Amino acid sequence: MPFYFAYGSNMQSATLRGRRGIEYRRALPGRAVGWRLVLDKPSLLGVAGAYANLIEDPSSVAYGVLFDVSEDDLAHIELTEGVLIDNYHRVIVPVEPLASAGEAVHAFSLSSDRRDPDSKPTSRYMGLLIEGALEHRLPPKHIEFLRNIPTCEEPIESLEMRAAIDNFMRRESK
Repeated sequence: MPFYFAYGSNMQSATLRGRRGIEYRRALPGRAVGWRLVLDKPSLLGVAGAYANLIEDPSSVAYGVLFDVSEDDLAHIELTEGVLIDNYHRVIVPVEPLASAGEAVHAFSLSSDRRDPDSKPTSRYMGLLIEGALEHRLPPKHIEFLRNIPTCEEPIESLEMRAAIDNFMRRESK
């Protein structure tokens, strides 16, 4: 079964299970050495704010959560994250579980070449990342990093659009 490495709002179980309908078997906090978390990926759907992105950087470490998912779940994650329309693309990253001194596992994750350094994430979106990081006990230093990301407020139009997006992403129970 594949591992999926989440570093954005999918770290939060309520998002991954509730919003996306993914029934993962287990979740492990981890770190991807040689990758960096950035929050400058613009939305494709006209929703305000920037989103999380994972970029290669040999001198960095990105924290997130390893989820043990089925191939079908991984395909659904990629569908709802826009892989088919080049919103993200699949990458394979070595992730070291934080709870053990075991070797790194190779996990599927998502990365994008679309970046806008002038864009900021919304405070709502950053709240999801922080909740996910706290839920899975990521290092306090990473949680502090997330809390210090400058944010913007989400306009009412984006909130209305989000309801339609959520309905699209939700999948029926298996």
